[in-house]
Amino acid sequence: MHPPVIHWFRRDLRLADNLALHAALQSGAPVLPVFILDPAIIVSPKISLPRLSFLLAALAALDADLRQQGSCLWLAYGNPSALLPELVRSTAATALYYNRDYSPFALKRDANIDSLLTIPVHIFDDALLLPPGTVMTEAGKPFTVFTPFKRKWLTVRKQSVVDSAGQGAFIPLEDIDRIAVGARHAIPDLSNSIPTLADLGLPSTIAVPPASAAVALQRMDDFLSQRVYTYGEGRNRLAALTADDTYNGSSFLSPYLRFGLLSPRQAYWGARTAYQNAGVAAAQSSVETWVSELVWREFYMHILYHFPHVARGSFRPQYDNLAWYNSTDDIAAWKAGVTGYPVVDAAMRQLQAMGWMPNRARMIVASFLTKDLLIDWRVGERHFMDWLIDGDPAANNGGWQWSAGTGTDAQPYFRIFNPISQSQKFDPDGLYLRRWLPELRDVPDKYIHAPWEMSTPPAAYPRPIVNHAAARQRTLDAFKAVGKGEP
Repeated sequence: MHPPVIHWFRRDLRLADNLALHAALQSGAPVLPVFILDPAIIVSPKISLPRLSFLLAALAALDADLRQQGSCLWLAYGNPSALLPELVRSTAATALYYNRDYSPFALKRDANIDSLLTIPVHIFDDALLLPPGTVMTEAGKPFTVFTPFKRKWLTVRKQSVVDSAGQGAFIPLEDIDRIAVGARHAIPDLSNSIPTLADLGLPSTIAVPPASAAVALQRMDDFLSQRVYTYGEGRNRLAALTADDTYNGSSFLSPYLRFGLLSPRQAYWGARTAYQNAGVAAAQSSVETWVSELVWREFYMHILYHFPHVARGSFRPQYDNLAWYNSTDDIAAWKAGVTGYPVVDAAMRQLQAMGWMPNRARMIVASFLTKDLLIDWRVGERHFMDWLIDGDPAANNGGWQWSAGTGTDAQPYFRIFNPISQSQKFDPDGLYLRRWLPELRDVPDKYIHAPWEMSTPPAAYPRPIVNHAAARQRTLDAFKAVGKGEP
């Protein structure tokens, strides 16, 4: 076997438009495609079984794509800091290529690995269109408010999609099968197949949608050819458009962006093409709204990178002193979807059924937990990471702090959603509520958003656990006691 270069797959589980992989293939050396399952993550109490199930499906799809090219994914189970140096020695690899991750954990891990290797390490910014440090104020400081960040982001040149077709070659399958390093075989038959949850000693979980780069592109093309033109209004629609709950007014691309089955460049330049084909101003505006969601994703990664304390506490540290109520009974009711507020309960049950919910639903349930129940936002952030197949540390943290009022907004605590009016506005016919709350399916439209107002409410559905008006005032008082403050 000729000395290879290694491409370390992480959050970039695709062959197309992969910046580090593209460079590795252009190196002239055969490329060894590697993925490492870190047991520190697998055995963590913070693991998300739905997200891990989606990841394993994505790895199987990536392996299948590589086998079509006469190669396969070299999959190992162990500590990357130990496995990668050993792999380099055993294969005489001449370089390591990977795409950067921006979480504090990943940055610390990668710096340690880089220090252990004696070969060149080539690192690329693939997960974002514009990595941290490229979107700064005139004074050279990071933006802490979204609107000026977006305004600057839109002016900075974006890299185009790269085409790796015909660029270099992967190590042949028979050579990869002979590479056995360290703890690679800790999982039965690991060298021959992608492990299941059972192989990892974990229980089964909910069914997850198909996970592959091909499915990601198909979903993107479907969305950008039609639904993106009504996204401005459709993104707030809670009910699915068809019997497929992944098909609604949103794109459902977040799980695929999370694991790099779709690149941000593919999404952005696809949106640019859709904008050019829009025809009318309203459709163009909807495309711009969707691009704004891509910018939000980047903004929160920049915030986590520049202000890593948000991974542990509030962006505005004074809010760490807020007097949260933190009722264990209220937390349990919220998690189980039995708060007595239909729109909250429907969304929470959808989360546990499919590991996903629309962004509007996420805002509603987050506002309810932090503002109506006065529960520490970190409780909700952790629960979402336990269940979401698209759970991303930066976006999840940013979204929860936005809803809680502890994040980057100037006067956040005034924003308190009314769950009844939100339900009436974004699910007027109660389709979403009846989909996820079978005990309310026979409730008339007049009462579907507030069934406790019926003369005889459904016996199987709970009464509200909190009075919204009183809870709203309690929250305003709690925030005012802390004060506005600055980061």
